[in-house]
Amino acid sequence: MAASVASIRKALRALASPEDAANLQRFFKTKPGQYGAGDVFLGIKVPPMRALSKQYPDADLKTIATLLDSRYHEERFFALLLLMQLYQRGGNAEQAAAYKLYLGSTHRINNWDLVDVSAPHIVGRHLQDRPRGILRKLARSNSLWEKRISIISTLYFIRLNDFGDTLRIAETLICDEHDLMHKAVGWMLREVGKRDLATEEEFLMQHYRNMPRTMLRYAIERFPETKRKNYLNGKM
Repeated sequence: MAASVASIRKALRALASPEDAANLQRFFKTKPGQYGAGDVFLGIKVPPMRALSKQYPDADLKTIATLLDSRYHEERFFALLLLMQLYQRGGNAEQAAAYKLYLGSTHRINNWDLVDVSAPHIVGRHLQDRPRGILRKLARSNSLWEKRISIISTLYFIRLNDFGDTLRIAETLICDEHDLMHKAVGWMLREVGKRDLATEEEFLMQHYRNMPRTMLRYAIERFPETKRKNYLNGKM
C-alpha cells in the first residue's frame, strides 16, 4: 500500500471511535495541569494500529516525520510503529537517520505509551554497541518524557543481560518527583530481577529505604509476600 501521509490518515480515521477517543482523553490525563495536558485522541486501539502498520512496510522518513509532528496522539503512535519498521529493515544510514529523528522529536514523543512502545527498539537498539552517554544526559533532562526515554531504552540492554546502564540511570532518577518515573524505574528494576535477582536485590539493599513507595512496589512486585512486606516495612 502506498505510504503517503494522506492515505495513512484516511486509514487511521476509518478505525477511529469518538467513544474511545473520550475514554482515552481521560485515561491519558489530558486535562490542564495533568501530564498529558492538551493531547488529542482519535479513538483508535493499539492492536488495529499495529496491524495497519504492517501494510506500510516502505514508509519513508519524511512521511514518518510528518506523522510524528501530528497533534493527534494516534498519528504519533503510528509514526513510531513505522519508524521501528524502518529501523529494523534499514542499513546503517537509515538506522542513523531514524535514531536522529527520534532524538530530535522527543517533544512529540510525549506520553508514556509513546515512549514505552518505541524507546527500547530505536534508542536502546541503536546504542547497543555504541557509547551511551546520551542516556545519562536524557536522565538529567527537565523533560519527563526524555527522562522516561532514558530508563525505558535500557530494556533492550536488560534483555541482553546487560544491567549497568539501567542501574546507573535508576540511581540518577531515584529522587524524581513524578509518579510516572517511579513506575518506570521500578518496572526496569523488576525486569533486571527477572534475569538476575541478586543484582536487583543488591541495588535495592543500597537504596530501598530512600526509594519512592511506588517505585519500590513495582520493583518487588514478583517477590514472595513475606519479603515484599519486609522491604515495605524497612526490615531488610
